[in-house]
Amino acid sequence: MAMIKNNSKSPLICADDCKGKLVVITGATSGIGYAAARKFASKGADLICINRNKERSEALKHEIESVYKVKCDYILADFSSMDDTHQAAHRLLEIEKPIDIIIHNAGIYLTKRQITSNGIEKVFMVNYLSSFIMNDILKEKLKCQGKCRILLVNSEGHRFAAWGMRFDDLDWSKRRYSGLKSYGTAKLAELLAMLKFDEYFRGSGVTINAMHPGAVKTATGQDNGPLYKWFKKNVLDKTLNPVSVAAEAIYYLMPAE
Repeated sequence: MAMIKNNSKSPLICADDCKGKLVVITGATSGIGYAAARKFASKGADLICINRNKERSEALKHEIESVYKVKCDYILADFSSMDDTHQAAHRLLEIEKPIDIIIHNAGIYLTKRQITSNGIEKVFMVNYLSSFIMNDILKEKLKCQGKCRILLVNSEGHRFAAWGMRFDDLDWSKRRYSGLKSYGTAKLAELLAMLKFDEYFRGSGVTINAMHPGAVKTATGQDNGPLYKWFKKNVLDKTLNPVSVAAEAIYYLMPAE
């Protein structure tokens, strides 16, 4: 019910600009991340986008730089890979310019259990561990900067974990896999980690928050088989808002000093 109630509300609008600020966005080539990248670029922010696909990243870079006349760099990383996640975070460590905003947006939804090459359930890795690893690697840099806003694009779907978060079976090897419960587990874990990072950053000028972007139409779950794709196209997508609604909400939360 909370998801339905929240989805009926319109986002507040922020008129501030982001000129000269450096914004990091994960998963920026489609969906919410793409809409957020366009929104921040339209307000003057320079971008570093962390994506999986080089061709789409190049297309995004060309579009952002030609349309909005701001800088748009990218880092290639697959957040289901521990190595890629660590490498992306260390690339950000090397940047001399302070990072003003980090938006952890990348995420997936699966209907069948998948285990990564590191032995971790894939949804848990992409939707939780990747942002945790990046924040943990960057935390000292950000604290030394004295100012940064970190946003976790989370979900009301964290409530699904009420039926499925088991610390003794995070890889789902002991029970039948549930896409909703797996998704909820990862989102709840991200919220719990956020509370610990908030303690670390408190008083430093760095803030970390999470938000529910609303139920919006994205490509998440598009590879989950014909039945799910039919349900998404013919039922689910007809009830969802455009991704611009989520981008507006994200922007509202980020630029303020």
